[in-house]
Amino acid sequence: MNATNDICRSWLPFLPGDPAETVRCAYDMARSELNIARESGMNLPQIILNLQEDMGESFRIAKTEDGYQVSGGEPGVLYGTYRLLMALYAKEKVVCGTTPCKPFYGLRMINCWDNAEGTVERGYAGMSLFFDGGRLSYDARRMRQLGRMLASVGLNVLCINNVNVHDPAHLLIEEEWLPELARLADLFRPFGVRLMLSIDYAQPIRHGIPTADPLDEAVQNWWKKQAEMVYRYVPDLAGFLVKADSEHRPGPFTYGRNHAQGANMLARALKPFGGWLVWRCFVYNCMQDWRDTQTDRPKAAYEHYAWLDGRFDDNVILQIKNGPYDFQVSEPVSPLLYAMPQTHLAVEVQLAQEYTGQQIDLYAMAPMWKELFRDLPAQKVMAVAAVSNLGRDWNFTGHPFAAVNLFTYGLMAWWPDCVEDSESLMRLWVKLTYRLSEEQENTLVDMLLNSRSIYAKYAANLGLGWMVYPHTHYGPNPGGYEFTPWGTYHKADRNGVGVDRSDKGTGYAQQYPEPFQSLYNDPAACPDELLLFFHRLSYDHVMKDGRTLIQRLYDDHFEGLAGAEHLAEQLATLDLPEPDAAEAHKRMQQQLHNAREWCDITNTFFHRYSGVEDARGRTIYP
Repeated sequence: MNATNDICRSWLPFLPGDPAETVRCAYDMARSELNIARESGMNLPQIILNLQEDMGESFRIAKTEDGYQVSGGEPGVLYGTYRLLMALYAKEKVVCGTTPCKPFYGLRMINCWDNAEGTVERGYAGMSLFFDGGRLSYDARRMRQLGRMLASVGLNVLCINNVNVHDPAHLLIEEEWLPELARLADLFRPFGVRLMLSIDYAQPIRHGIPTADPLDEAVQNWWKKQAEMVYRYVPDLAGFLVKADSEHRPGPFTYGRNHAQGANMLARALKPFGGWLVWRCFVYNCMQDWRDTQTDRPKAAYEHYAWLDGRFDDNVILQIKNGPYDFQVSEPVSPLLYAMPQTHLAVEVQLAQEYTGQQIDLYAMAPMWKELFRDLPAQKVMAVAAVSNLGRDWNFTGHPFAAVNLFTYGLMAWWPDCVEDSESLMRLWVKLTYRLSEEQENTLVDMLLNSRSIYAKYAANLGLGWMVYPHTHYGPNPGGYEFTPWGTYHKADRNGVGVDRSDKGTGYAQQYPEPFQSLYNDPAACPDELLLFFHRLSYDHVMKDGRTLIQRLYDDHFEGLAGAEHLAEQLATLDLPEPDAAEAHKRMQQQLHNAREWCDITNTFFHRYSGVEDARGRTIYP
C-alpha cells in the first residue's frame, strides 16, 4: 500500500482518511484513528482504549488475550495509539510493559518562521501553511493532517509565526485576529498540540505608549491586559516566543535593562494563565567590524546570559541554539547549556535546511542529533524546539525524504536516548512511508545514514562554516562572509585556515566545563569535525591519520563528490511511488551539480592560497 490520501504523503500511510471535524479531544481522536485504520483495510487485533486522566501525556501499552490495551491520559492515549499503529503497520515489535512511557521534555516545540503575507523565512517547502495575503489563511484538512503528523511522534507545541515579527503578524495577539486564531487552535487541540505565538517586544509602542521599557508600569499593564484577552480566546495557548535585541529586533537593551528584566515582565503577564515565556538567546553583535580581532561571535550567548542564572522567573525558558554559531553543519554544543543550572532551558535545533542543503541536497539529521545529545547535559534542559521545515508543498517538506527529519526529531524530543539508534529511527520512517523490498529498504536507509557525512565533506568539513553566499546561504562561496559584519570568519590565507579559540586565542574554549575545555583547547585532542572551528592551523599541519591538513581538505571534497554520485546511483535502484520518485530524482540532479561546484570551487580556493598540489594528482582548477 503506497498511497496515503489526496492531502499529502506522510509517514502515516496506514491512516488514509480525514479525521472528523467533530472530534474535540485526544481520546475521541484515538478512537477515530482506529476506525479509520480499520476502514482502510488494516487488519487490526482488538484494541482497548483506557483513558486515565492522571497519566497526562504518558501512555502504556499492555498485551491482552485478543490484542492490546492502550492506557493514557489526554493526550497520552492518542500518543500510545499512534505508536501501536506504527508498530503494527511496520511489522515491528510492540513495546509492552507495566511502566508508563512518558516524555523526557515537557515542551516539544516546532517554531515556524512564517510571515503574514504568506512567505516563510528560510523556508524550502513552499509558502506558509497558516498565512496568505496578510491574514490567517489555511486549509482545515491540511491542519488536521499536520496535527496527526505532530501527534504521531509526540510533538505538543506549534508556534505558527516568525520570530522576526513583520507587519501585520503583530495582529495575532490583537482582538481583530483572535477569533480566527481560536478556530485554528480548535483544529489542533484534539491532537494534543497547543499553539504558541511569536511577539514583537516593542508592541506597546504601537498603542500610544512611548516606551517598551520592561520596568515601566504602563508597559507592564499593557502586556497583562493583552495576555488576558489572548487567553480568553485561546485558553490553552502554550505562551509567547520572543527574539529580542537580536539582529535589529527591539529588546530591553534599548532601555538599559538586562534580559532577565525583559523576560520576567512578559512572563508575569502570562503567569496567571499558565503560559510560558520562551526567550531566544540568539544575541550577538551583528554589526562587527571584520578588523576587530577581539570579538568572537560564538562567545556572545554565554557572555550575555550565564551571569543571569537564577534571575529568571519560573515560567521563563531560555531557548539556546544547539551550537554557538547558527545551525552550521558542525558545531560544538553551546557552552551556555552547561552554565545555567538554576534556569529553565530549551535546546533549539533546525529542521529547515538553511545551511544543510535547503531541502535540495539530501541531509538526514538524526546522526547529527546523536552527537548533540551525546554531549548535552540533558538533566538541565526541560524543553526542545526545532525551526520548522514545513510549507505548503504537496508533501509538507519539499524533498520527499526531508520528512524523515521531522519524524526523527519528534521521537528524539519524546526521548532523546532513542536517537542513539539513528538507523532504527530512519528505518521505521522508511517502512511507514514506502513499501519497498528488503533490499531497497536497506538502500534507502543507507542513503539517509550517510547523507550528512557526504554533505559535510563537500560543503563544510573539519568544522568550517559560513562558506556560502551571504543572504541566500546556499552554494559554495568560501570567502563570502569574510569581510561582512556578521562575525562569521574562517580567516583563510596563504599560511593556514581556522580561528584560534583556545586559551591562546579568543578563549572561547574556556567557556566549557571539563572535560570539554581540555578536549577542545588542544588541537591534538580536538575531534576532527571541530578542528578548524577551535584552531587555526597551517596547511602542512599533520592530522591524526598522517595526512596534511591541505591534503585532508582536498580528499574530503573529492570524497564528498563521489559520495553524492553514489547517492544518485542508489536512488536509481529504488521503486518509489509518484510523485515522490520524480521529485527525488530532480533534486538529486541538483545535488550532483551542487556537489561538483562545492568540490571544485573550494579545492581551487585552498589551492590558490596554499600553492600545494593534490598528492593524488586529481584535477584542481587554476
